Amino acid sequence: MENQMNVKLVLEDGSEFPGYSFGDDSIRDRVCTVVFNTSMVGYQEIVSDPAYTDQFVVMTYPLIGSYGMTEEDYEARSLTMGGLIVREYNDQPSNFRYTKTLEEVMCEHHIPGLWGIDTRMLTRKLRDHGSSMRGILTSMHTTTASALAMIRVTPVPTDAVARVSCKKRWYTRTANAKHHVVAIDCGIKTNIVRTLTAKGCNVTVVPYNTDAEQIDSLNPDGVIISSGPGCPEHAGEVTRTVKALWGKYPMFGIGLGCQILCLAKGATVSSLSHGHRGGYPVRCTENGKITSTAQNHTFVVDRDSLEGTGLSVLYENVTDASVEGVIDAESSVLGVQFAPESAPGPQDNYALFDRFIAMMKEDN
Repeated sequence: MENQMNVKLVLEDGSEFPGYSFGDDSIRDRVCTVVFNTSMVGYQEIVSDPAYTDQFVVMTYPLIGSYGMTEEDYEARSLTMGGLIVREYNDQPSNFRYTKTLEEVMCEHHIPGLWGIDTRMLTRKLRDHGSSMRGILTSMHTTTASALAMIRVTPVPTDAVARVSCKKRWYTRTANAKHHVVAIDCGIKTNIVRTLTAKGCNVTVVPYNTDAEQIDSLNPDGVIISSGPGCPEHAGEVTRTVKALWGKYPMFGIGLGCQILCLAKGATVSSLSHGHRGGYPVRCTENGKITSTAQNHTFVVDRDSLEGTGLSVLYENVTDASVEGVIDAESSVLGVQFAPESAPGPQDNYALFDRFIAMMKEDN
């Protein structure tokens, strides 16, 4: 790593955060939305989560890289995060399972990094400004005026789901499978598929633009709409497919998939002030039970817009009362904003997969 400051983050309000580069140092002048994550562990899962496409992620935990990267723990094999910003980077991991350092993996996947800045100050700025602030990672020699000009002329991408989705269908199989699940890949995480397989399901993962007729031909017992990046209103193909499949099969939407379920029934979504990224408590409206969840979403379903859709609120955020889950029991449809398959992190919500499987049993 460099011994002198050589790269900086410039935000669209003109503020600058100079520091040291790590990861792919050849990537400069990249413009992304800047967000923060409050997780203390799990940077490998964060870096490999397709939902962070086109985002610079600021880690609020001060030391990152200390346990390296492990072959079994990737959420996706193609890493698409915009960049990683940390207080202190450790390039000498202590972990008997690690196979590569974080920087080695970031170099392989062309992800730039910035360390040595005051991440507390940056996080406060992002918290107060909101979730739409963009920034540029650029050379120390770039003038503020030039950096701001590059941010202004760089369009906000609207094709994130298309870029991260698989291009052809793929399968996982398990012995004595009880159900066949079709998963619509909007940026699916490996652990979603792994969890379904462990619970006795064969899984067919299909591209985001697979239509309802093609899914019908696969004869599924249930359909998963996966998590993924970007605004759900940009995933119109998926929304149309979900609308056509409604009532035919039990469906389970996760993250972006939950928002798409709601859009398919005429509900609306809006942007949270600074997003939910990290650990948050949620309350189940059925029994009042509070569980810990891992989250990564900017958009949220508008509660009032659910009226008349057949969907009702199943989970709500304890900290801000926002909608965190919905259900339509009559149509066997379930959706949550958080990650029930989270690893590492809270394991309180794996039972949601059991609930989805129970819906498939009832439907058959």
